[in-house]
Parts: sequence; structure tokens; C-alpha cells
Amino acid sequence: MAYAAGARKYGATVILGCPVDGLKPRADGTWEVETPRGTLTTNRIINASGFWAHEIGRLTETELPLVPVEHQYIITKPIKKVQELSTEPPVLRDLEGSFYMRTERGGLLVGPYEEKDKMKVLRNWHEAVPKGFGKELFQPDLDRLSSHLDAAMSLVPELREVDLHTVVNGPIMYTPDLLPLLGPYYDLPNMWMAVGFGYGIIHSGGAGKYLADWIMKGEPPFDLIETDPNRFGKWTTKEYVFEKASETYGMNNSYTYPKEQRFAGRPTGRRPGSYESMKQRGAAMDFHSGWEQPMWFSKHPDDQQSEYQPSFIRTNWFEPVGMECDLVMNNVGIIDLTPFAKFDVTGPDSATFLDKMLANKLPKKGKTNISHLLTPSGKVYAEITVTRLSDDHFFLITGSGSEIHDLRWLKDHARSWNSRVDFQNLTDDMACLSIAGPNSRKVLAKLTKEDVTNSAFPFLTAKTMEVADIPVRALRLSYTGELGWELYHSAQHTDALYKALLDAGAEFEIGDFGTYALNTLRLEKGFRMWGAEMNMDSNPLEAGLDYFIRMDKQDFIGKAALEKILQEGLNRKLVYLKVHSKNVEPDGNESIWCCNKVVGYTTSGAFGHTVQHGVAFAYLPPYLAVTTTKVHVELLGDLVEAEVLPSAPVEIEPIRTKKAKN
Repeated sequence: MAYAAGARKYGATVILGCPVDGLKPRADGTWEVETPRGTLTTNRIINASGFWAHEIGRLTETELPLVPVEHQYIITKPIKKVQELSTEPPVLRDLEGSFYMRTERGGLLVGPYEEKDKMKVLRNWHEAVPKGFGKELFQPDLDRLSSHLDAAMSLVPELREVDLHTVVNGPIMYTPDLLPLLGPYYDLPNMWMAVGFGYGIIHSGGAGKYLADWIMKGEPPFDLIETDPNRFGKWTTKEYVFEKASETYGMNNSYTYPKEQRFAGRPTGRRPGSYESMKQRGAAMDFHSGWEQPMWFSKHPDDQQSEYQPSFIRTNWFEPVGMECDLVMNNVGIIDLTPFAKFDVTGPDSATFLDKMLANKLPKKGKTNISHLLTPSGKVYAEITVTRLSDDHFFLITGSGSEIHDLRWLKDHARSWNSRVDFQNLTDDMACLSIAGPNSRKVLAKLTKEDVTNSAFPFLTAKTMEVADIPVRALRLSYTGELGWELYHSAQHTDALYKALLDAGAEFEIGDFGTYALNTLRLEKGFRMWGAEMNMDSNPLEAGLDYFIRMDKQDFIGKAALEKILQEGLNRKLVYLKVHSKNVEPDGNESIWCCNKVVGYTTSGAFGHTVQHGVAFAYLPPYLAVTTTKVHVELLGDLVEAEVLPSAPVEIEPIRTKKAKN
């Protein structure tokens, strides 16, 4: 009611008792909203309809990954000690007891989160909210809360002596990962989402301002890709939503570990062709946007040591990852990169369009480069690997979590500019295997008639060729920083190509490596990563991406903003740190201290198995972003010494040997 009053004050019209019966997009991007009181025309739609989000979504043939769950909380009668408090105490969250507690009307409110096998998912609501449902509540079920209330009473003994005033049991809309769907929706111009808020009204003010700023300014005000409403794709089945909602609700107050894995609903239908073969070879799988991808490989697949063992310190994957790094540095390794998002961009305006969208120059035919999509304010919206296959045919690669995030941005601009550009999303149909290491050329040469010598196939070259009689788009690059190729091919051929590479590499002792080793190797080389070192919270200049920004281009989105930033100077800089960690590694988002003050934060980190010390990227003020500066990184409450190192040049593909390890 307070929001409604404020909206009316600023000119909004609130119409009660007026259901939406139909939504029709118009050719000019506006919408027709059909109601019993007539049809309204509007510039945009925001689906903020709570429990009715499914019904509104289906008016545009959209299925949203949402399901309501029952949430219960109790409110006690007034407690004398609570009434005598001079100030209101903070909200308490007990992770072990899985409940929150706060004061309420002179008493206490206790809200438990029941275990997965006790909580209740309203599966029948997935199709439709019961007719006439409004502010009704469900019958309470205190048996489901007993263990949590016992924990609360042990913590606050006064609860044992007070009577209950009321028990509230109502529906809360959940997404599979608890985060809301917040932002523009893919392929429905001017359709926005603000649904799935598992924590209710507490998020409403921030969510409203976030959407309003984005709508008014044409770009998100800060990075919030975790809430992108397009992060769930066709792989998100109804059963997956039910299973993940149950798991997420039951683990709402659980400890969150670094590199945490949750297994409900897995695997989905998004499995690379090498999935079973890699599992047999000891792959421990990670989950990326529905995809299963090896994190690391156990040398003893049937041993308990190969199972997921969460920890805040070094755990069972540490030594295998070190072996995988050594494999790539000194021999040859193979990794499945199928989860990468992959697009073909074609059409008569494709070159002109991409040249304006990207801050780097377009590569020549048969060449590849790294480019960035910037926003009008100069923030890094995305990082993309761009390959030019012909004059008007480009192959774009981006991260698995950025698939629709990046494609929507491109398509929206093409639509608004009336560009004659076609986009084909190849992500599910095209797979990728990559080989890397000093012996990778020898392995590839055994499987192709193509000349793969350095003079015929130099760094950042792309060729369409056959490998083991399988057509591939071969790109000479590797995120490890070592000699390597990424081999893009039809998904139906992945297992055959995988086995052919293993057979051809047997004499060179080829082995598997996973994303943990890949991350360590790219950190040792000083390679930045989108979503960590740069995103919508940073500009490319402070992130050290100058090499990829061509200010001499005639124009591109964000150029004017970067010129202003260059004139005004930077407020912070990305630095490369040597971290003297012992048994716990920097992972990102750790505080950095200097002179008893927090002065920055890490963006990503790992233990560098090649250099034998912790490495991390971090943002620091310019006066501290100087080589040899000493700082401290906070790891599990301890201040660990670190120092600023020179950043590695990002454009070089080094080939290292055992002799050069140090």
C-alpha cells in the first residue's frame, strides 16, 4: 500500500480488479495489454506478478522456471525481556539450526527452512494458481518445524516459556537457484521480468531501482548477471525446477563452500558427447548452465577420494589439479570446452554491425581475436572470441553463463539499428575439444592432412579442416597460454574425436585436464576472465584491457565514455598478486588490507602449481597498484601477506619447458 501511494503521488495509475487476459507485441516494439476494461497500449511490459508469473508468461508462450513452496514462520506472544530492550537487535540467522529470528510486536519471530524431505513444493501451482487465491494462508504444520524450533529454543531459552501468537504458512515463489528473474527477456522486445523473489518484499526497492535505471539508461547500472532471466534454457525441465527448488530451500541456511557443488536435478539433457567416456576416466563434473563439464580428474575413479569433498582449505582435488597443470605445461592435455556459447553471425551488414558493437578491430579472414562488447558508459558487457570465416560470416564464442545474455544484447542492437544481420545459436549443436601443451602439435599432425606447423598455422589463425576424418573449425589458441588448438565440431562426433585424440596422443602420454587446472594456468599467464576481472562493474582501462581496445577506430559503443575516462584518470587498477598462502587459496571476493584498512578486493585466484605460490587478480587504488607493493589478503579470517607483481602480457602465447618452470 505504501508503494501504491508513492506511485500515485508521482503520477502512476493503479487499477485494481483488472486481470490481464492477453498480451500482444506490435511491430513497432510496443505492446497491447488486453483486460476486461479494454485494451491498453504500452511501451514495455514488466512481469512482476508474483504467483501469477506463469499465467502472464504463457500469454506470450513463455515457460518460466518458477514454482511456489510453502514457507512457515511462528510469532510468539510478547516477551518481557524483548519489550525491555532499548534498541532493536539485529536479525539472527542460525546456519546449523536453519532458521532466522527477529523481534516482532514485542515478541520473537522464528522462520525455519525445513529439510529437503520435509518441505513442500506446490507442484500443482506450476500449471495455475488456484482460482480466487489472494491473501489466503495454508494450514500450519508444526511437525515439519520441530527440529528447527528445538534449535531456536536451545539458543534462546525464553522461547520455551512463551506461548505462540500465530503460525503463518504461505507460498513463496522459488527459482531453481533462489535468485529472482530480473531484467529483459530474450526475443520478446520490451518484455521485462521481476519475479521469483524467494525473500519477498525485502528485495523490492533495490529490484525496482535496478530495472528503472536499466530502462531509462539503456544498460544495467551494475553487474547482476546472476539474476538474468535468460539463464535457464530449454534444458530446464519442470522436474528440474521442482528438484532444485526443494534442494535450494532445504539448503537455504547451509554453509556455502568454495567451488560448491549441488547435485539435485543433475545431469540434465545438456551433456557433451564425451561425458560417459570422461566419467570412466575419472572426471569430477561441474555444472555450467545445464552442462556437465570436468573440473578435475581422479587417478583412482573408484576410490572415495574421487568424490566431492567440500572444504574451506585444500581438499582432494588439489594434488590432481597440480598433476594436470604439469601435464599441460610439459606434455599435452585434452579438455572438453563444449559449454562455451557459440554463434554464427552472417548477413550483408554483419561486418559493419560488429565493427560498431566491438571495441577491437575485426579480424581478417581466417583470423581470430579477443573483443569486448562495451556499454554506452564504457562498462564491459561481454568478452567474445571473434573469428572471421568470410567477408560476411563471423563465428563468435563466449562463456557458458553468458549465452543468452550476450546474444540478446547483440540482437536487440541489430533490431534497433535495422541491420541486415542473422544470428544462429550453435551452442547445443556444436561441441569443442581442446588440446594444449608443447606436444599438442604432434598429436594434431597425426590426425590431419593440414599443415599445422607454426609458419602454416600461426597463433590466432582459424581453419576449416578435417581431424580424424571429422570436419572441424580449428582455432589456434588456448586459454592455458600454451601451444594449443580449440576444435569445434558437430556434437554428434565428440566422443569419436575424443577417442581419436587420446589414441593419437598415447605415445606422447596425453592426459585429461579440467576447468580447475585451466583456471590455474590462465591465472599464471595473467589472462583476465569476464565475470571476474571485468564486467558491468568495471571499464576495460582499469581492467588492463588496453591491448584489445582500438581507440583509433572511427566509432564503437562506449568510445566516448572511454575518452572521458582517459581524460579524468582511473580510480582503481587491476593488479596481479603473489599471495603467500599455505593451505587455503584466494578464490575471489576476498578483502585486501593495507595499513589496517580495507583498500581493495580480489577478483579471482588460485594456487599456481607451476610457480608454487598463490596468485590472484585484485583491484587496488592507483597509488598502491605499483610493483613490489606489500598488502594483505584476508583468507578465512587471517591476513596473508601478498605483493604486487608485474602483469603478464596478455597477447603472448608462451611455450614453456621444465627448464623454464621457475
